[in-house]
Amino acid sequence: MATIRVRDWTKEQIEKIRDAESHSSHDSVIKSLLKDRKLAKYADDAAEAVPDSTTESQMDGPDTAFDDLTVLGELSDADNGVLFLWCPSCGNELAHMTADNPLGLSVFEIECQRCLTHLDRHAIVAIEIGYPIEQKLVDDRLQDDLKECVVDYWDRTLDSAAVGAPDDDLEPEYLVWQFDQYLRQFSWEWPADVPVVGFATGETYRNTATDEYLEVIEPVSENRNAMDSFKIRRYPADPETADGETEILDSTTVVDHIVNRRLLIEARTDSTSQPESTEPTA
Repeated sequence: MATIRVRDWTKEQIEKIRDAESHSSHDSVIKSLLKDRKLAKYADDAAEAVPDSTTESQMDGPDTAFDDLTVLGELSDADNGVLFLWCPSCGNELAHMTADNPLGLSVFEIECQRCLTHLDRHAIVAIEIGYPIEQKLVDDRLQDDLKECVVDYWDRTLDSAAVGAPDDDLEPEYLVWQFDQYLRQFSWEWPADVPVVGFATGETYRNTATDEYLEVIEPVSENRNAMDSFKIRRYPADPETADGETEILDSTTVVDHIVNRRLLIEARTDSTSQPESTEPTA
């Protein structure tokens, strides 16, 4: 399996640029290259040496939301052997790396030094040199793109898991729990048009298979590495017009709904639950 390693880039190239442009350090050169996209001239030189199989594998790759933003978990080749890794939670650059193609990243973890979130290959975004990062920073769009990239990846990954994913580590139960944990840590507002990847107290979800509504009241278990079971109120139609019944939704059913992409989140409103009756006071 190919390995990936952190280092200062190709020493000869970086020292030439450092001397020519009077940079104070190797790190300064790297950041400058990322922002002004001068790496393009090296990509052009390397393109002639790229095997046809690499080009074909990129063409046959997944249909992603971005061409030059890719979650590390599905990145098979690094453009020109270079990766810039970013945190989707706070928009911080995690590391710049060189890699041998094809990539082999069954295990990769890093902690963001800004927000202190522990990230693995399912929540790290690789920015390649074709992405217009300088303009995105000026337009204040970088973090929105990082989020959209990860949301798209999580959605497609669970969709694949529903029909049997080829990767040994893509067990649906674990993926749902992991994505749910990330979603809580990132404090993201989930898109209303994308099936959810988590299940949270206080939210109401519409089951697109039955048109029922599930209002989540509270967890009734305390699993450390798996989804919990929840106390919910199930409505046969819109909670504003229908009466609901309280029940326990076990963790297996929660995972099944999420993996099979059935649940859409409803806009947050005041709780539809009826208040508990109270005795009048004297």
